[in-house]
This record gives sequence, structure tokens and C-alpha cells, in this order.
Amino acid sequence: MKPDNTVTFKQSTLLPWVELRIADNSHACYDAHSHDEFSFGIIDSGQACYTNQKRSNQISQGDIVTINPGDIHACNPERRLNQAAAWSYRMLFVDSREMAKYQREVSSKHAFDYTPFDSDYQRSTRMTQQFEALFHCLSFENCPLAAQTQFLQFVALCFAQSSNHSPSQASPNLKRVREMLLDDIATSHQLEHLAEEVGLSRYQLVRNFKQQYGLPPHAYLINEKIKRAKNLLKTGNTISEVAHQLGFADQAHFQRQFKRKLSVTPKYYQSHFID
Repeated sequence: MKPDNTVTFKQSTLLPWVELRIADNSHACYDAHSHDEFSFGIIDSGQACYTNQKRSNQISQGDIVTINPGDIHACNPERRLNQAAAWSYRMLFVDSREMAKYQREVSSKHAFDYTPFDSDYQRSTRMTQQFEALFHCLSFENCPLAAQTQFLQFVALCFAQSSNHSPSQASPNLKRVREMLLDDIATSHQLEHLAEEVGLSRYQLVRNFKQQYGLPPHAYLINEKIKRAKNLLKTGNTISEVAHQLGFADQAHFQRQFKRKLSVTPKYYQSHFID
């Protein structure tokens, strides 16, 4: 399997809780997935269909995409002659706890640890200019103070006048199922057992869980495994070790799932963080 050399990753040295991702003239497509981090970025060229939760948007050059932690989303280039057209974009992935610290600097109205983005994307010259300044600083400067300042200015632009939007509350039984999945992520869970634990039928569980969290239990678990796999790969674990630790059937199964979510292989992703 040839690596997708159009996509590169980098961990910021100035703000080590920020990951940079650059896609240059890429045809990469993505399954629906989520991130633990805040993620936002700019479309540099091309057009794409961007789905966030149950909302669908057509985005193009200059648009700033904004994605909250846990949002089930997918963003794929438009198709031409039954093939994905090329597009280019740059993204930043920001630890949600660090984001919350910066949000508290610009607003005191926080009922939760962090305030989510109000919209799925922005078409704003001012926001585009601020993102460009931040991304350039993280990519080419060597001054932490400058990076922190640019990031604070971006956060202020996004959240200083944020609305009172807050995440919906999951019912206790669905929270219990989610905890069971995440507490024993390598186990081969049975739908019938999960349903019995919370007093729901299998159908009720799948339907209600997807409505609350955006994915049915199995897909949600795979998504969480891939998020943990990224961290394990960054810290030097081998692909076979990661596959085993996270309970994938085998290494090939892990590689397929990883590529479906990130459009690159685990080896290629890891190569950007481990010498």
C-alpha cells in the first residue's frame, strides 16, 4: 500500500499540545469520525462536502472549518467523473483542556470546561487572516510568546462573544454503555450484554446511542481506538503493539481502520513524530 505523500503531520514545538496537519493537492477521503481535540483549519483550494453531526455544508477556498471535541464529522472533496477531485487544506488539532484555559482568558461565561464552536465553518476575512497568522507562527517562528499570543487572539475572535450553546446531556444508561466501552476498550463487547446492562433492547440501544453520540456503539468504539492509536504511535509503540493493546483482530485490521479514518497508514502517520 503506497503512502499518501500529499498529507503531512507535525507536532508544534512552540505549543506542544497542538498538532498540525497539511494536505497538499490531496484526493484523500474520510469516514465519519471524531477527535478528542478541538480541530479547525482552512481550505486552501478545491471544494468539499463537509458533514458535522447531521448538518451538511459545501465548503471551498478560504472557508474556516471548526469542529468540536466529539463531533462526528467527515469532510471529503467533491467528485468529478466518479473520482474524488484534488483539494488542499491545513488543520490544527488543539487539546481541549488547553483550549479551555485560553477561553477563560477571553470570557467568564463558561458553564462547562470549554465552550464549543457555535458554527461548523466561518467565511470571515478577519478569521482567515488570524488563522493564517497563527499557522505561520506555529510553522516557521521560534518564539513561544508569539505563538501563545496568536493563539489567544484566535480564541478571542472565536469565543469572546460566544453564545450560550452547551452540549446536550446523555441519559445515565447511555453514559453507562459508553463507560463500559471505554473502560475495557480491547474487549470484544457483545451488543446483547451491553443492552442487558442498561435495560434496553438491542435496537433501542443502537438507535439511542447513535442519536446521542453520533455513531452506533461499535463504530464509536473503533473511533475511540483510532484516537488512542494516534497517541500510542506518537510515543513509539510499534504497529503490532498498538493493534494488540487496542484489541484489533490483527495488524491488518488495525491498518485498514486507521487508514479509513485518517487516509494515511499508521506507519506513515508515525513517521512524522518518531525519528
